[in-house]
Amino acid sequence: MDRYKTHKFSIAPMMDWTDRHCRAFHRHLSRHALLYTEMVTTGAVIHGDRERLLGFSDLEHPVACQLGGSDPADMARSAKIVEAFGYDEVNINVGCPSDRVQSGSFGACLMQEPELVADCVRAMKDAVAIPVTVKCRIGVDEQDPETALDAMADAVVAAGVDALWVHARKAWLQGLSPKENRDIPPLDYDRVKRLKQRYPDLFIGLNGGLQTLDDAETHLQDLDGVMFGRAAYHTPQILGEVDRRIYGVAGEDVSPWQAVRAYLPYIEDQLSKDVRLAHMTRHMLGLFHGRPGARSWRRILTVEGIKPGAGTEIVEKALAAVSPVDECEDLSSRQADHAA
Repeated sequence: MDRYKTHKFSIAPMMDWTDRHCRAFHRHLSRHALLYTEMVTTGAVIHGDRERLLGFSDLEHPVACQLGGSDPADMARSAKIVEAFGYDEVNINVGCPSDRVQSGSFGACLMQEPELVADCVRAMKDAVAIPVTVKCRIGVDEQDPETALDAMADAVVAAGVDALWVHARKAWLQGLSPKENRDIPPLDYDRVKRLKQRYPDLFIGLNGGLQTLDDAETHLQDLDGVMFGRAAYHTPQILGEVDRRIYGVAGEDVSPWQAVRAYLPYIEDQLSKDVRLAHMTRHMLGLFHGRPGARSWRRILTVEGIKPGAGTEIVEKALAAVSPVDECEDLSSRQADHAA
């Protein structure tokens, strides 16, 4: 746990959301949060376009890659590839309930096969030096969370897992869509805390339904880490407070305006590589949620940001729509300097 204990706050792996552009943006809000890739399957890692799937910017560190798979040899081979790319951690997906994941015999259905997950952990630990972690549920379908979560923890601890992130909700593999499973059945944070009492020396982080940093601070009294998902994506401005409130870093919080401006050089670099503006700005739409001008911010980025040739001037236009007077004046000065 010693080398992992600093990861008090992380942003969950989310399909179609936490791509490299999203992670680069989030990094400008928090220097310390642990970032996760979208889940990538072992088949894709071994046989696919690795640079497209695994490429990332150095600014993203600390960053972890989540793998989907269940064959220990393939998991070990993929973990070595992930390590060679420079990731700080490799994580096993034992939580996703989607039909596509189930058909591949990985994700949440692996809650029913803790020894197989342990075999994957062992094989990966033998293959790489970076931490090998597991993200799981408290159970699936009719499993009793008391026995199911203990069985998973016992197996992966014996295999040498470095950390266990637990989504505190059972996954229903049949009868509920992944969207419905976000709210049904109820979350059970106490179950995760009982696991921590059983394994005081194992890093155990909590995921599921966390909305505010007040929530985070409360749960960190009993657990080692908190993992935010949709709240971090839809209201990313909360990440600007993470370094101060969660990590105790002295100084001012990162404002939404500061984050956007810090992100602009990354956007310019990616535009030069023929990445479309909208692929980057879609991750910023919720940044000014609740502030005057937030609707204009979203409209400008979504309507004008998708046009061919759209560049950073669209971001600056959108930013001016939500900026207070002093921010607008500063922006105008920068634009004038750029024009000169």
